[in-house]
Amino acid sequence: MGDDAQIKRYEMTQEGHDELEAELDELVNVKMKEIADKLSEAREQGDLSENAEYDAAKNEQSEIHGRIEKIKHMLKYAVVVSQDVNEKGRIGMGSKVKLMDMEFKDEMEYKIVGAAEANSLKYKLSNESPVGRAILGHKKGDTVKVETKAGLLKYKILAVSNE
Repeated sequence: MGDDAQIKRYEMTQEGHDELEAELDELVNVKMKEIADKLSEAREQGDLSENAEYDAAKNEQSEIHGRIEKIKHMLKYAVVVSQDVNEKGRIGMGSKVKLMDMEFKDEMEYKIVGAAEANSLKYKLSNESPVGRAILGHKKGDTVKVETKAGLLKYKILAVSNE
C-alpha cells in the first residue's frame, strides 16, 4: 500500500479496542456463518435470478464483509491511548466529564473516546468532535467556548474523572 506515514491512525481507549475486536470476532465467526447458511438455503430454492432471499443474503454478506474490512483496518492502525497519561484532574482520552451547557443550564456526562468508538447514544464523545477538542486538557471549573455550525456554545466543566 505504500508509506504508512500517510495512513490515518485511529486513537481509541483500550475499551474501544476490545469492543472492536469482539465485534470482529462476532462478524467473522457467527454472522458470516449465518449468511453462508442463508445463501445455501436460498440456492436450494432453485432459480436465483428472482430469489429475494438470495439477493438479501448477498447484500447482507457484502455489508458484513465491508464492516469486517473496516474493523481490520482500524485495528491495524489503532493507537490505544492509556488514561494513565492524563494529567490528574485534566480531561484526556478515557476521561469521564460532566458539563453544563451555559445557555440552557443542561447538565450532561460524557466519556471522551476516539472517533472510531464515539456513540452519542452511549454518551461517548469523540476527541475529534468540536466539543471534544475544545475540552481536552481543561479541568473542573473551567469554562470552554466551542465554535460549532450552530454558533458559539459555552460549557462549564463540572467534574472530571480519569479512573
